[in-house]
Amino acid sequence: MKHALRHMLLRSLLLLTGALSTGACMEYGPQAEEAFDLRGRGLFITCEGNFMWDNASLSYYDPESRRLENTVFLRANGMKLGDVAQSMTLHDGKGYVVVNNSGVIYVIDPDTFRITGLIEEVVSPRQILFVDEQTAYISDLYDPRITVVDPRTNRIRSRIDMNGHRSTEQMVLSGDRVLVNCWSYDNKILAIDTRTERLVDSLTVGWQPNSLVLDRHGKLWTATDGRSGEAPALWRIDAATLEVERRFELPADRPPSRLTLDAANDRLYFIARDVWRMSTQDESLPAEPFLPYAGTLYYGLGIDPDTGEVYVADAIDYVQNGVVYRFTAEGQPVDTLRVGVIPGNFCFKRL
Repeated sequence: MKHALRHMLLRSLLLLTGALSTGACMEYGPQAEEAFDLRGRGLFITCEGNFMWDNASLSYYDPESRRLENTVFLRANGMKLGDVAQSMTLHDGKGYVVVNNSGVIYVIDPDTFRITGLIEEVVSPRQILFVDEQTAYISDLYDPRITVVDPRTNRIRSRIDMNGHRSTEQMVLSGDRVLVNCWSYDNKILAIDTRTERLVDSLTVGWQPNSLVLDRHGKLWTATDGRSGEAPALWRIDAATLEVERRFELPADRPPSRLTLDAANDRLYFIARDVWRMSTQDESLPAEPFLPYAGTLYYGLGIDPDTGEVYVADAIDYVQNGVVYRFTAEGQPVDTLRVGVIPGNFCFKRL
């Protein structure tokens, strides 16, 4: 009952906000709900929208038919997605859309895009990681704690103190530990014991680690922004011991970001103005980019786990609707998609 009431109130508020923001052209009454039933493989694209503009959106793309559907959350539910769509994760047949500045995670049916649940009472959620069937961790930009949720009920079970470190961002599961990077104005990788739900270890890396992935060899990779006197860099770390194995420095004007692995978890992709690709066992950075810079603002990166195709999001100017470019695994262009404002993250729906 509480969640139903929350949904009704939130929907009313968002509809009112949307009506007020349209000025002389505003339309009164609820947005019509559209029926979708898009089964099979597909790609969700979360479009952040502008901070405080309430214009986040969710797009859906069928790579086989090349059918693109924009604003599917709004169209399916008759309400706006909210403010800053940060990420999306699929788990156990459900889609979890994390809306950062709205402080909410929507649980949706990935075929119909309809809301089936809601996780709230989080401050500024960034990512959700499923530890097991009873446990999910939610990182947070402003709360110095990881929120622990039971995905069977969508209720908060506990919170894990991060010892004052805020801006927890991406998370990976390595054995009985969850590793998480502290991004905004920080320089730490933290380790949480999932059995005790306590912070048990940490590692100091470069300034503002913005990404985190775990390869097939048990190596943790992060990318740091750098700052005055410190070059931006890629870091390869032994996940079991948190010992740094290799640091790859990059030019000051090309900090790496958006670390992404292929399906085999042995080839690393990242953005550093261009799009780069390297083996996780390489001992030096590649000499030439995989996809050269072409006057665009590469902002998001995703690798299709079934085909190896590469999707690159272009935020353009952070104001107009962005673009997603689809390439083959060899880097040949396939398709261009016009989506919402600031496309940032990709979530692949598999058979």
